[in-house]
Parts: sequence; structure tokens; C-alpha cells
Amino acid sequence: MHAERGPLLRPILLVLVASSLALVALAANGAGAQQRTADAPPYLDQARPIAERVDDLLGRMSLDDKLGQMTLVDRSALGNQADVTTYRLGAVFNGGSSAPSPNHASSWADTIDSLQRSAEDTPLRIPLLYGVNAVHGHNGLWGATIFPHNIGLGASGDPELVAAISRATAEEMAGTGANWNFAPCLCVARDDRWGRTYESFGETPELVASMASAISGYQDGTPAVLATAKHYLGDGGTTGGVDQGDAALSEAELRAVHLPPFAAAVQRDVGSVMLSFSSWNGARLHAHRYLITDVLKDELAFRGFVVSDWAAVDRIDGASGLTAAEVRSAINAGLDMVMVPYDFRTFLGLLRTEVRAGRIPLQRIDDANRRILTQKFELGLFEQRQTDRRWTPTVGDAAHRDLARRAVRESIVLLRNDGGVLPLPRHAGKLFVAGRAADDIGIQSGGWTMSWQGGIGDITPGTTVLEAVRATVSPDTTVTYQRDGYGIDSSYRAAIAVVGETPYAEGRGDRRGTMSLDPADRAVLERLRAAGVPVVVVLISGRPLDIAAEVAQWDGLLAAWLPGTEGQGVADVLFGDHNPTGRLPLTWMADAAQQPINHGDGQEPLWPYGFGLNYPTDTVPAQTAPAQTVPAQNIPADTIPIGMAPGGADGGQPSSGNTFAASSSIAR
Repeated sequence: MHAERGPLLRPILLVLVASSLALVALAANGAGAQQRTADAPPYLDQARPIAERVDDLLGRMSLDDKLGQMTLVDRSALGNQADVTTYRLGAVFNGGSSAPSPNHASSWADTIDSLQRSAEDTPLRIPLLYGVNAVHGHNGLWGATIFPHNIGLGASGDPELVAAISRATAEEMAGTGANWNFAPCLCVARDDRWGRTYESFGETPELVASMASAISGYQDGTPAVLATAKHYLGDGGTTGGVDQGDAALSEAELRAVHLPPFAAAVQRDVGSVMLSFSSWNGARLHAHRYLITDVLKDELAFRGFVVSDWAAVDRIDGASGLTAAEVRSAINAGLDMVMVPYDFRTFLGLLRTEVRAGRIPLQRIDDANRRILTQKFELGLFEQRQTDRRWTPTVGDAAHRDLARRAVRESIVLLRNDGGVLPLPRHAGKLFVAGRAADDIGIQSGGWTMSWQGGIGDITPGTTVLEAVRATVSPDTTVTYQRDGYGIDSSYRAAIAVVGETPYAEGRGDRRGTMSLDPADRAVLERLRAAGVPVVVVLISGRPLDIAAEVAQWDGLLAAWLPGTEGQGVADVLFGDHNPTGRLPLTWMADAAQQPINHGDGQEPLWPYGFGLNYPTDTVPAQTAPAQTVPAQNIPADTIPIGMAPGGADGGQPSSGNTFAASSSIAR
């Protein structure tokens, strides 16, 4: 066991103490009880080294047992839970829209516990891994805390905050019985047209690698859940930002830009790595032996297991229908567990045939099983099979929502503050709020919230930006809300427009044409501006948008990314309870035609990577949060943001990082 997984020993030690006490009791009950304890197979003896337990269990497993451990099935594909027993399945998961019903923590726990009991009915009683896409909180569960998506956390520049969020997510997962998270996404987003840009922490390998701290948050505490570094390798660098496309890159660029975050993940002893749908120079990642076995397993010394993405093995040959050749090429390339997710019977039949024919060596099957079983033992699943319901009350609790609120305010980037319009006063007399994102938790949270592509409306409990504004202003301030901006006049102190992107996930989120605001959003902004009052824009988006032609008409601009359920964090910045400290994790284009645009490529952006304004220090209370610094190599040197003199001519006050002082660091 690696040192980084040391904290996992704490729950095991607690179990050891309990077991010792139980043995004393057994001794007192006579020789019969002692005999039953002695008869337990070595792999169930938690006092033995994990490697010894794995070897003992592996030696007892039939071929069917081994093949079942390599099979990952969507819960909805099970004809009944007895399929877990019949096919010796090793892992079950929730797809993006297949949550247990009703979608409450107790229902999840009951469902997963029942599946674990089915696994116990197999001859060797090997527990299940149960996977979820908890990519910004336990986001498929109604009532869970929904944190900002990764792009916002990258703007915070705070690896410790990211680890704390992962720890909170692990607690909420544990309270539902889920023990495996398909997170964090460690892709380096190099083209904002890509629909998964918001799943990335940013455009530089140094920034993304620093956020591998999420792995420690998931795996190294109590409770612990298995983390997954995804998507290996190069999915953020596909040509044109096409999802599941081809990364036409030299090996030098692939290694320099896209590999470092995965090296950081391996250093943190990540338990699993998920492969990318995409290709590298025309070769599918799911069949790429060089990148999977030679680089990841041998060169980087990854000791966990490699898992496929959704039905991705069936896409290796580009035709519909899983084939023996696809299964053979993927497993022999180094894939250890296959997310089928539905055709598991077909997959098991093909895999069995290939092994029996000798086209997949039994040593490859044993290696895959050894990797999978090691993670199950290290998680303590053989000792704690059922949901530890002490963690169930943490779902959406006050402490986690406070952490999410902090994450929201630390991720916000102040991009424009003409005339010092921000922060807004609490005693503002009259404020006007407009925009389709102002009072919508679904838009605020983005994709991968309650369902794969996300949704609009009150999809889960939370605080909208409008609700947060109303809760923040003084009792003598009137807040008027009209979604489309009608009814405003010059009597208002300011208008707050909350606009941006509606929810999406991969595939549907790719943008091939315009990257500008929706026409409905632009119409709202025109109505507000026509009233002659200061207009402050809160931009809700999963990536930079093409706004260069319009931004000069706005007095203030906050990039709030996809903040999640805790809109109060936005109000904390709007009204000056928190000085904006976020910095751009992506270069902000001056025109969509510049895509892809990244730091150091010689293009002239609207705002450079690392840009962000602060409020003048006399307008906000002293900050009590510890200073954080983005790794020095992330920040461009000897550059002054476009349109801004060193003194902050557009109304904001740049920090030393915004003027990119010689230290190249951004003070938080």
C-alpha cells in the first residue's frame, strides 16, 4: 500500500480493534466458535497483508468469477438483481440519468445495499464497486450539495479547496452506498468549442495537475471512495474541439500538455483511470497498448485499474455491435474493466471465448483482476459491505453548502468594473434583476446535474442568484425581477443581468458556429442598457463566450462559470462581502475565429490567461481566507491585460498577479 493511501488504514484499524474484541468473545463461547474463526479463508482475514489476501482470493476464483469482475453494468440494464449473482458481476454504476427511484439518499442506500447482498450470494462473496458520476458534488442525487464545475474551481487556483470539496462529496456518496466516483476529470482544455470544457480545470498542464488534489480528497479520508482520473489521454486537445474526436498531436506535445495531470494522479495513487473516447493520430485510445500499458502502467507505474468509458469498446471499429476483435484488442491493450453498459451478456460471452481460445492470455485476465481486487481490499469493502448510514445526514447539509458557497465566491472572476460600479451597496434603494439564469437552479448548475445533460428549473434545492440578492440587500432596498428585462426605468440604482449558457454535456455542448450570447440574452441586455442605469452582468457559462463586441456597453462583468446550488456566493461578491480573487483558467478570446486560443500561442486575447480584477481595498472588509497562489509557471510574464493600464484604468484594481509582476504568481 502506498503512503498516500495511509489514511485508509484508520478505518481498517478500527475494524481490527472491533474484531479483536469479537475474538475474545468467541473464545469465551468455547472451542466451536474458535474452530469457525479458524476456518475462514485467508482473503477474509483483515489482519493479513492485502497482497496476500488478493493472491489467496485469485487462486480460488473460477474463470467466470474473473470475467465477472471485469464487467461494469448500468443498474438499469439488470433484468433483476439476481443478475449480479448469476454473472458474478464486479461493478455496477448509475449512468447520467439512471438514479434509483425515488431519488433520495435512503432509496439509493437501500438499492445499493440490496445489490451488495446479491454479490454476497456468490460463492466467494466478492463485494461490488458501485460507480457514479459525482463530478461536482453527488450531482445525480436530489438534495445533494452541487459545487461549481471544475472550470470555476480552476479559477479559484486553490488545490486545498478542491480537496475539501472532494472530501465533502465522498461523505455524501458514502451516505448513499456509492463507493466509486468517476472523477476527477484531468483533461487540459485547449479549444473552448469543446462541449466538455467546463469539466476541465483549465488550459495549462500545471494548473490541472495541481488540482489532482481532488484524488486525495476522495481516497485518503474516512469515509473513502475510489477516485477515477479521466479521460486518458488527450481528449481536451482534439482537432476543432470535437468531442470524441482525434487529437492530431506529436508525442512531444501529448506528453508536455496532456500527460502531466495523469502523472500527478498516479503520484497520488489514484485507484482507477478511465480511457477517453477520442483517438490519438487516428488510433482509438481504447485499443492503444502503447499509451495504456507502456506509458501508463509501465512508465508511470500506475498500479490501479483501467476502465473504459460508456460502451466505448463497441466503438473501436467504428461500427455498431460489439465484436470479439474489439474485446480482444481492448483487453490485450491493457483495459481491465469494461463499461458495457447494457450488453453485458454478449460481452461476457465474447470475452470467455477469446480467453478459452488463447487469444487473450489468462495472465492478462489475472493482472486485471489483481488490480481490481486490490482496490476493493484497500477500500475496506470486504469489511464494510453495506452503507454506513452515519454519513447519510451529510447529504446537502449546512457545512457542505457553506463550503460550496465559499467555492462559488472564490471562483468568480471580475473582468470589468467601469467607474467602480462594483461592489454594489446593500442600501441601493432600487435594484433591477433580469435574465433567464437569474432565478434558475438548473441553468446555474449546468450539465451533469440530476441528469446527464442537466435541465432547466427547480431541479434540486438551492439558492438562486435572485434569491441571494434579495437575502443580501437591506430591508429598505427594493429588488424588482423581470426575467426579460421589461419595466425598468432610470429610477433604479443598477441592473443585474444574469445571462449565459443553458445546460449541456458532451456531444450536445460542442459549438461549431457562433460562440456569442443567445439572442434572447442580448435583447435583455439592450433593454436594461436603454434605461440609462449601470448594468452589471453575471455571466453563467461553462467556457469563455464571444462578447468582445458588447462588453464595452456593460459597466460590470463577473464570470461566475457554473456555480451550482449556492448562489449566495455570487451575492457575496456582488455586494462586496468578498473581494473577487478568481483568475482566468482559460485565455478569453477576442473573437471566436481565434479558437483554439491558449497562453503563449501569440494571439491577442480579450483577456489573457490569469487575468482578474480586484475591488479597491477600501470597499470590502478584510479577507480572512489564507492566501493561495497559482503555480508560478502558469502565469504569463511581462504582460499587461488588454485595455488596462497598470493603474487599473477600467475601474478595477489589479493585484500584482494581474499586472504579472516578476514573481509571475497570483496572490489570492
